[in-house]
Amino acid sequence: MNPKVDSFISNAKKWGKELAVLRKIILDCGLTEDFKWWQPCYSFQGANIVIMGELKDSCVLGFFKGALLQDPDGVLIQQTENSNTSRIIKFTSVREVTAMAPVLKAYIYEAIEVERAGLKIPSKKVEEFTIPEELQQKMDEMPAFKAAFNALTPGRQRGYLLYFSAPKQSKTRISRIEKYMQQILGGKGLND
Repeated sequence: MNPKVDSFISNAKKWGKELAVLRKIILDCGLTEDFKWWQPCYSFQGANIVIMGELKDSCVLGFFKGALLQDPDGVLIQQTENSNTSRIIKFTSVREVTAMAPVLKAYIYEAIEVERAGLKIPSKKVEEFTIPEELQQKMDEMPAFKAAFNALTPGRQRGYLLYFSAPKQSKTRISRIEKYMQQILGGKGLND
């Protein structure tokens, strides 16, 4: 047991009791407890399997490769349309967590088997993303910018495409593109 997880649970804003029960269920499955990304994270032979955390309206158990799980109980949730791999289960009471313990253990054991088998979820190809018209216009105006964007790794391109596409207003998309032009021209990703 990791002392950072003890602290995380004891300092939980609302869902400490639920997180404590989840922790016990996860540890009963033989996973290694760590603390990554400011969250309790659990792995099998160095590979991340599940992570738990707090939201305003619930606590969650997240499966890193949840898209590969069978989900016979229909409890896995895809958080956003861009969540290609992970899936979560939400909880709002200790009773709910306790009642789902057998299901959770089955899902965790299946996630371990997915990892043992070396299964991977193919990344969405850059070509499958929609290029915002504001970005396309900037690329048409500046061939050097287009070349720099195309020279980025696929992961960096995906990051920018998601970030630039998110705003509803065109002026916000333009502002974001202009803000990151020099970074793109320098071959850097969104968070570099």
